[in-house]
Amino acid sequence: MKQLRELKAALPDKGNGSGKFEPNEGDVQMSMIGNGGEKADFFERIMTLPVFDTHTHLVGDRLCARDFWEIAHYFWLFRELQAGGYPADAGELPEEERIAAFLESYKATRSTLMNWVFTSIMRELYGIEIRDAASVREADRAVKRSCADVGWAQRTADRMNICRFVVNRPEHAVFEGMRENAVLIPRIDGALGQWVERVVQSADPAQEFMKVKDEADLLLNSYGDAGLPGIMTTLPRYESSAHLRQIIGPDSTPGDIMMELLHSICAAAERNRLLIQFFLGVERSWCGTAFPANDTERILKLTALFENYACEFELVLASELNNLDAVQAAWNFPNVHIGGMWWFNFRASTYRNSMQYRLEALPASKSSVIVSDARCMEWSYGKILLVKKLAAEFLWERLESGWIDRETALHTAQQWLYGSAVKRYGVEEVRQTIKG
Repeated sequence: MKQLRELKAALPDKGNGSGKFEPNEGDVQMSMIGNGGEKADFFERIMTLPVFDTHTHLVGDRLCARDFWEIAHYFWLFRELQAGGYPADAGELPEEERIAAFLESYKATRSTLMNWVFTSIMRELYGIEIRDAASVREADRAVKRSCADVGWAQRTADRMNICRFVVNRPEHAVFEGMRENAVLIPRIDGALGQWVERVVQSADPAQEFMKVKDEADLLLNSYGDAGLPGIMTTLPRYESSAHLRQIIGPDSTPGDIMMELLHSICAAAERNRLLIQFFLGVERSWCGTAFPANDTERILKLTALFENYACEFELVLASELNNLDAVQAAWNFPNVHIGGMWWFNFRASTYRNSMQYRLEALPASKSSVIVSDARCMEWSYGKILLVKKLAAEFLWERLESGWIDRETALHTAQQWLYGSAVKRYGVEEVRQTIKG
């Protein structure tokens, strides 16, 4: 794998400058960890571990990018390119102008995280370095060829050993050309918002609340009968707290109604043995775009749900300041787990901090670190490549510092990347071996 060769080449030599390690007297006891060969081997082990991508927007009948621009205009990279001067209407520009604008913004954002991921996708999957207009056109031809290749999606997943994917829409779950279909965890936030609004607008809120509660019960019963592992929902900012129960009536606020509905949903999830994924920390109602919201009471207000219902919970966060709160919740409540880093939390800096929080407080089986949010297989590959690199760097540093041993480091990585999600979602483990 070219990425592994580059990682090995980047490792510092220790010794006389010849590239060979020649230990000094005080170095002997550290040579098993400190030499480049041991570190490179550890990185390679991490890079070849299986992965469970626990949140994607992949669509089963069009898993691959159809052209260069579908990769280049992925939301997160597009935002960084815009910060570097890329026009918001770039998709409407004539091709030559769009390529010129892209190259200028791409070079301006060379230090950013998504630039690194995009560059790695182009280099690792297509063998192309984006330097000029000719390389962009070459990349476009390569992406179009790969899209026409029925085996491309599976081979791309195999290169990162991505064994399973989660989707949230039933019509997306059949993965054409793949060995395994997606794991379906339906999202209910659309229904939840409509239920709350119906009660708010009703002339008889109490009666309407009972109707929507019954609808929620029926919906979750159907998911349980279908054998699905759980449900997923985002939550807007809420003033109400789950530990303060409310009788729904004319004076009830939207927050009160939502929290009481969450009690009903958690009870139904418990009866049906369903997991609940809470995706938290993104606000959409304050301006025309999504924005992170660091609410210091966000997790606290949900703790009564964790305490009173025996269903499993998974917390997926977009807000940096809630990362430690989520760890504390998983530490306090055996049925609470932590998911990957979502939206504005998908940063190298927040990953490193969150990995430390998780490592020192929780068994690795309580935590997953992969939420690619990808809309094509190429971006799932690229973002997971990044997370594996970050995990390898973090765990190697902990290993080298003496806090954990090699066996613990590899066990932790296996659980964070794959094992904990397999157990949490109750799906069959897929075993495969990566070559090269």
